[in-house]
Formats: sequence, C-alpha cells, structure tokens
Amino acid sequence: MDTSATITRATDVITIPLRYCLYARKSSEEDERQAMSIDSQINEMLQMAEAQGLNITEIKREAHSAKASAQRPVFNELLQDIAQGKFNAVLTWAADRLSRNAGDLGSIVDLMDQGFLQEIKTHGQTFTNSPNEKFLLMILGSQAKLENDHRGVNVKRGLRAKAGTGWRPGMPPVGYNIIKAAGVLGNKIVVDSERAEVIKTMFKKVGIYGYSGRMIHKWLMTETTFTSRGGKALSLSNIYTLLKNPFYYGQFEYPAGSGNWYEGKHKPIIDKTLFEATQLQLKAPYEERAQWGSKEFHFTKLLTCGACKSGITAEEKFKPLKDGTRRRYVYYRCTKFNNKDCSEKYLREEEMVQQLLAIIDTIDLKAIATQRKFQQELERFRKFAKGILGHVSDSITANKQIDIRMYAKYVLQEGTHEEKKEILQCLNTKLAMKNQKIYIC
Repeated sequence: MDTSATITRATDVITIPLRYCLYARKSSEEDERQAMSIDSQINEMLQMAEAQGLNITEIKREAHSAKASAQRPVFNELLQDIAQGKFNAVLTWAADRLSRNAGDLGSIVDLMDQGFLQEIKTHGQTFTNSPNEKFLLMILGSQAKLENDHRGVNVKRGLRAKAGTGWRPGMPPVGYNIIKAAGVLGNKIVVDSERAEVIKTMFKKVGIYGYSGRMIHKWLMTETTFTSRGGKALSLSNIYTLLKNPFYYGQFEYPAGSGNWYEGKHKPIIDKTLFEATQLQLKAPYEERAQWGSKEFHFTKLLTCGACKSGITAEEKFKPLKDGTRRRYVYYRCTKFNNKDCSEKYLREEEMVQQLLAIIDTIDLKAIATQRKFQQELERFRKFAKGILGHVSDSITANKQIDIRMYAKYVLQEGTHEEKKEILQCLNTKLAMKNQKIYIC
C-alpha cells in the first residue's frame, strides 16, 4: 500500500513519504474506564501498521486527561515535533485519543492547514488535508467534547443528588473511612474508630480548655501516635482545617464554597455545642486578641522557675458556659527558655494568689517599702474623701495602727495589675515556682 502524500503544484507532482508517530493515550478518570489500555492500543496499531506497511518512526504514550487544552506534556511534544518536520502523520486508535477539547483540536487542524500534518489514521478512518476530511475530524472531535460536557453535567448532577441524601461525595476527612456499598448511592462513610477519639479530644482541648493550635500540635507529636490516613503527622495548617470542619458534628457543604449545606447521615464524632465552642476559641473577637507578647498578666516577670531558672509566663483560657457567656482562667507556667524539656506543671492564678497570701503572713512588713506605699494610698484616699465627698471618715482619720499586712493581701486579691506588681516588688524578695508551689528564694 502506498503510504505517501501527493501534492500537486501546477504540472508538478510531489510525493512526500509519510513518517508516522504512534500516539496512545489513556485517562485514569472515571469517564474513560471503557477506553482501551495504552498497551492494547499500541498492540492493535502496530498490527495495523504492519498489515498496511506504515512507517512508524516513534511511539508516544501518555496517561492524561484530554478535557483541558495544552495540559498534556507528551501531546504538546507531539505537536512541536510535527511543526519541526520530525513527523508528518499520526497513527492513533481513535480521534478522541488526540483531542476532547476545542483548543487541542484547533492545533491539530492548524498543522494540517499549514501542511505540516499530512495524515491522521485511526483503526477505522483516515483524515488527510482535504476540506471534507478535516471537517469530519472536527465533527468527531466536537462530538467527543460534547460527550465530555454531558458526562460532566451528569456526574455533577449525580453528586448533588448523593449530597441531598445526606452522603458527602468524595473522600471524607481524617477520622472517617469509606466502605463499599451496593446500589445507586455507592459507598458509605463510617467512623474510623482508631482516630475518632483523638479527634474528639482535640476539640475538647480547644473548645473547653482553650488550647491553641500549636499546643494541639505539640500534644499530638509528644503524647499520641496520631497520623493521617497516609501515615503522616498533621501539620499545623492541617490541624486548623480539621478543627474548622463542621463535618465532624454532622453537617457538610457541597460543593465547597457553594453555600449549599446538608445534614449528613454519617455518625458525628462531636456535638454541635463543642464545635461552636471550638470556633469561638479559634475565632475570638478582635478586641479580645492581643499581639504576641503584648498581653500582660499580674504575676509574670516577678517569678522564676525553681527547676530550670527560666522565667514564668501565663496563658488565658476560656470555658463556655451554658448561659452563653465564657469564664476566663489564667494559668502560669515555665517559659522553658533554659530547658525546653522542663516538666514543671501549670498553676492557676487563683491558687497562686492563695499561696502569695500565705507568704505575706511570713514576711516582716514593718521596715519595707510597702508601709510607705500604704501611707501614700491612705493620704490619696483622704484627699479624695474630703474633696469629693465633703467629709472624711472617722475610721480613716483615727490614729490607729495601720494594718500593712491586710492592705497587702487586699491588693493581691482586688488590686489592679500595676498595684499587684508594686506590692510584690516592695517585698524585696525573690519568688520561684516549683512543683506548683510558690516559695521565697
């Protein structure tokens, strides 16, 4: 069989030998399950080439979807080789192996118009650089695109229908697995018993105990063996994504960002109350947030860690109450600046105050600066009472011994941040915290 192309120019007839490139493609997507495998395509085409005497100069294979134009590396290389004259003919199983989109189809036809591509041969058809055959090639390519578009619409419709029944399409988040199920709706989502309890604990630590994302990350890394389904540890961003996913309490949005919410039929790992408490902690109002290191607590910078001599810092946690409000707790701990493995535990501020009050009872306050500070405060109040209230209480003006110790205890319990700080500085003693106990160094 003659495998050359003939070009007529006036009275001259020029015959160009055809150099074929065998191109085989298979997409891994759902919509091409019925297509032949790459090896099957190549075997069939080689048998056809041998029977018809076709000159195959190279074989190109590719596993890539042809839905979008200019996205297939091997196909783009094929077009470049044709434009450079390396090949002038293509052998492929079917026209839709070359293109399922208008952009790539246009590139092929353009090469034919310019004379670079003389022939495309499939298992049942041949397309040359003639108007009728190019038109037929474009029809087949457009038909493949139309099938793709219809298939995409039908798939999306089916996925929306599945979401409407309460089953989220696609892979569920970590903490859930998919099991095979017969019927139209397909697979079902079940709780991953190995990971569900850890995930529930993560929500509790944030929503109830006020853990930050970094604290959760550290807890996962040091106290659990929790990993993703792929066996990898969760990154900090993965943790925040997990904690913000309403799927865990039974709701999901599909498609993402569409605003279409569904009640899931899968079993929730947490309840909605805990989820909302977690979001409240993660998305605290702006005015409650402080720049890192800018928030001051009453007793930081006044104590040191008795174990490693690092400083003492504090963290605040918020616990949601049934009436919708939140209760604030402050915990003091070692900064671990000198020893990152320091094992000193947290101490709540209320307990710290009680221990400081006990320390006040053991200190001789008569000769220290606290007495002078108390006299100054007493004089300030006397002026306030006389100037604003118009009188001075007998209890204030009475010549009685000043109870400095009572004043110091009052300030530690009821004073402002600055007043508490001044009182402890006036004690002229160094304080340390070890084993959740405050003591004088």
